[in-house]
Amino acid sequence: MSELMSEQHTLFIADLHLAADRSDITAAFLRFLREQAIHAEALYILGDLFEVWIGDDNPEPLLAEVANALKTVSDSGVALYFIHGNRDFFLRDAYAKRCGMAILPPSKVIDLYGKPTLIMHGDSLCTLDIAYQKFRKWWNQPWWQWLMLNMPLWYRQRLARKARARSAKYKQQYMAQAQPQIMDVTPDEVPRVMAEAGVLKLIHGHTHRPAVHQLEVNGNAAERYVLGDWYSQSSYLKVSVSQWQLYFNALADDSPAA
Repeated sequence: MSELMSEQHTLFIADLHLAADRSDITAAFLRFLREQAIHAEALYILGDLFEVWIGDDNPEPLLAEVANALKTVSDSGVALYFIHGNRDFFLRDAYAKRCGMAILPPSKVIDLYGKPTLIMHGDSLCTLDIAYQKFRKWWNQPWWQWLMLNMPLWYRQRLARKARARSAKYKQQYMAQAQPQIMDVTPDEVPRVMAEAGVLKLIHGHTHRPAVHQLEVNGNAAERYVLGDWYSQSSYLKVSVSQWQLYFNALADDSPAA
């Protein structure tokens, strides 16, 4: 194994949107855990691991399969961390414990081999999407989450189906109006948040637009790494002392991003 391959590293993923009707994504994720994550120091999942989450008591087999695979990685010595996304904000400690992962706050500064780095899901950066931000503020209320999680399972399943349909219609509406930028991050919000956190590195997902962006924060060169979704490809960021590399995969073979 080359020195680069054996170098200690940390992995970041987001927006897998795992669902029973997308077995190809599940297969790619399980392969990623076996072949990539198992060799890392840590794996950070920055939200939307699942397409929808209706509670830790959901008996769907997919949840058990994913939990078992993550626990295998955790038991091998890899540190696992999770930040809630806008699809799985109901995920709680019971399921996290089954996976062997720790739940982090919505945004957190971590030390990545000497580089202070802000990590988050990324939806809070999309401030131009007023309707979504109003909804986000609503579902972040502890009392609302408690109320929903105490509803019968069958009722939560029905609400989840409606929510998925509403989300698809919402995206189509903006695309039809040729306003996809509304669902992207607000340019001025990124340096403001990074300056507030005191960092020159930011990693997030949510927008489904994988890229590495160069910007300035308080007159200093900074970078924003956007993780890709796993709908038609898989994507992860590999960080080590010597390299920050964003990878795109054709749900099979790894290839570095251009």
